Amino acid sequence: MNGQFAVTVQQKIADGLAATPPALTPRTVYVPALGGKALAVIGMRRAGKTYFLWQCLRERMAAGAPRAALLYFNFEDERLAGMQASDLQLLPETYYRLHPEWRDRRRVTFFLDEIQNVPGWESFVRRLLDSEAIDLFISGSSARLLSREVATSLRGRGMEVLVHPFSWREALRHAGAEPDRALAMLPKAARSLLDKALHDYLRLGGFPEAQGANDRDRASLLRGYVDIALLRDVVERHQVTNITALRWLLRHLLSTPAAPFSVQKFYDALRSQGIPVGKDTIHAYLSHLEDAFLVRTVSLYTASERQRMVNPRKAYPVDPGLIPVFERSGRANLGQALETAVVIELERRGATVHYVRTPAGYEVDFYAQLPDGSAWLLQVCADADEPSTLVREVRALAEAAALYPAATPLLLTLAPLPPAATLPPAVYWQPAAAWLLGDTLEEHS
Repeated sequence: MNGQFAVTVQQKIADGLAATPPALTPRTVYVPALGGKALAVIGMRRAGKTYFLWQCLRERMAAGAPRAALLYFNFEDERLAGMQASDLQLLPETYYRLHPEWRDRRRVTFFLDEIQNVPGWESFVRRLLDSEAIDLFISGSSARLLSREVATSLRGRGMEVLVHPFSWREALRHAGAEPDRALAMLPKAARSLLDKALHDYLRLGGFPEAQGANDRDRASLLRGYVDIALLRDVVERHQVTNITALRWLLRHLLSTPAAPFSVQKFYDALRSQGIPVGKDTIHAYLSHLEDAFLVRTVSLYTASERQRMVNPRKAYPVDPGLIPVFERSGRANLGQALETAVVIELERRGATVHYVRTPAGYEVDFYAQLPDGSAWLLQVCADADEPSTLVREVRALAEAAALYPAATPLLLTLAPLPPAATLPPAVYWQPAAAWLLGDTLEEHS
């Protein structure tokens, strides 16, 4: 079978070594520093994973690696249809025919894009790591490269690199408008421009290809992203047969972000519409949608696994730009969009995220535990000008802060100025723009 693909592989290797890295907007993505691991670049379709592979290639060139030691190879090619794991050995053998003097003498890097298209790729990757002096970056759009599968299929030899659509800072960088200092240190005109830019980002989102597109084209583009992810990463992969129930679930989650989601209530709603589906099936579909990076869910923070399971989860789209595409009323909801941007930013920062309900029944949007051991209680409120709204949000934060004294309670609002009312000593405020840019509380004070 190797002969069927030999010419194509040889040509693609030659092209991959000769290609000039494309111009790109640098991404801020955490890459594990451990050696001897295959780095699996994962994320939603069209979030920019291929360009991130090229960014990593550029960075290695800048660090002194010869261009010929950096191979980009994309498996999404119809000429490679039917390729099996046994055919993958063509890559190193063909590459080292070009550079025999490097084999076992110096490290090279392979960037293997969409390798999950080849059944059995995992065994090839493990063997390559064990037998060759090759660093590996691998990518995939579908859930076949999820962290739990990377960990099991690569048997401890792989780690994930999660690429989201543009963060707000990255969207500003893409537009040439990234600030060079903390928000509080900028002149007022620049702060006003950033305020408008944040409102735009919450409406338009961060998918790279959608930046600068008009409303009609952007809606069509984003709807297409969702449709292909649903078809290829959910229906085809998991052999879903009740597509009607799956589509209802996805539309519901994307159109009502941040709202509590109860499997039981959704099950009842489908039954009332004459759509037969089991509760276990809904649980499975929700998991599949998360695997495909279409939605992210947040569960109640509690030591009881049973309480976590029986309480509603909150679901968010992977990007705020998806909300207006699926929101049926056509109304803009800045609060939902801001909350979505915050939870995705927390995921970018590597946080473990839950929501909190106090004994008195008050809720805090996010309890986030960061990799450095710090923790935040975050209450997200687009508009806290209404006194009753401010009282409700602050009361929940203050009560949660008493329960979790090691966490910093923080109120985030779209307003550039703090609320008129004095906050309790234990509660802090920061404009959402500053927090999303990564400014510290000290930089804002």
